[in-house]
Amino acid sequence: MSTQQQEVLLEVSHLKKYFPIHKGFFKRKAGDVKAVDDVSFRIYQGETLGLVGESGCGKSTTGRAVLRLFEPTAGQVQFQGQDVYTAGKREMIELRKKMQIIFQDPYSSLNPRMSISETVGEALVQHKMYKKGPELDEKIMRTVELCGLDRYYINRFPHEFSGGQRQRIGIARALALDPRFIVADEPVSALDVSIQAQIVNLMMELQQSLKLSYLFISHDLSVVRYISKRVGVMYLGSLVELAAKDDLYSNPLHPYTQALLSAIPVADPALKRKRIVLKGDIPSPANPPTGCKFHTRCPRAKDICKTDVPEWKDYGNEHYAACHFAQ
Repeated sequence: MSTQQQEVLLEVSHLKKYFPIHKGFFKRKAGDVKAVDDVSFRIYQGETLGLVGESGCGKSTTGRAVLRLFEPTAGQVQFQGQDVYTAGKREMIELRKKMQIIFQDPYSSLNPRMSISETVGEALVQHKMYKKGPELDEKIMRTVELCGLDRYYINRFPHEFSGGQRQRIGIARALALDPRFIVADEPVSALDVSIQAQIVNLMMELQQSLKLSYLFISHDLSVVRYISKRVGVMYLGSLVELAAKDDLYSNPLHPYTQALLSAIPVADPALKRKRIVLKGDIPSPANPPTGCKFHTRCPRAKDICKTDVPEWKDYGNEHYAACHFAQ
C-alpha cells in the first residue's frame, strides 16, 4: 500500500526550535542555537519513521518538540488532525495519553526510589484511569508481562535490574496509557548489541499487536534499517533526505546520506563500498552556513551551494532530497 492510501497519524509542518544564547552580566540575547530548523514530515498509522544523523543534528530535539516537551519556536504538529501546539491544558492531558516517549538511558530515566509498580502505574493514577487497588495492580502486571518481564518483579526497584530489563520497564511505562504513537529516542544505544536486538524485536512485536506508530531516533543506521519503513536523514537541524528505507539505502541521493551509509560495517569484504570521509567539522547550529548547510563539507559543492538554499524535492517514488546536485 502506498503512503498516499494510508491514514496520516502525525503531520509535522515547518517545525523550528531555537534555543536563545544569553551573554554578559545582564544576560542579553546574543543569538540562537537553531536546533531544529524548518523540518516537515508525516508519520502514517502503524508505520515506523526512522530519523538518523550525527550527534547534535537535532534528532532528539525534534522528537521532544513533536510531543510538546519543548515549546516550538515556529511550525505546526497535527496528531489525528488535532493541532498539538494550540491545544489547551485539558486537550493536552488527553493527547498525552496517546503520545508517549521511550528515553535513551534506562539508568537515568527511572526513579531509583520508585518500585516498578509505582513507575508503570504512576501515569494511570495521574490520569485517573485507575484507582489504587487490585484493578490497577492487574493492569500493571499485564503491561509488564507484555514487555517480557515476570509479574513478580513489580515490587522491585530499578537497581535490581540489568540495562535491558530497565529499558523493558521504560517501554512498559510508555505503554501503560495505551498510546497510539511513541517517540523512541535512541532506545537501544546504551545497551549491549545482543540486548539491542531483543529490545528492537520486542518493539516490532508490540507494534504489530497494539497497532503502534513510532518515530525511531537513532544514529545506528543498521538498527534503523531493520525497524523502519521510511527513513529521514538530518543534518544541522534540517532534513536533507527522506525515502522508503530500501530506496534510501540502495540509492542515496544526498552526498551526506552517501557518506553516512559508506561508514556502515559490512560483513562480506567483497561487498564493501568505498568509504567517503567528510572533511572539516560540523558547523555550529548557532551560526549555520548560508545556502546549503552541508556545502562546507560536501565533496560536490559548487558556488550556488554557498548562496542558495536547495529545494526540498521529490525525485520519484516519494524519495525526497534537498540538494542542488542530487544524484
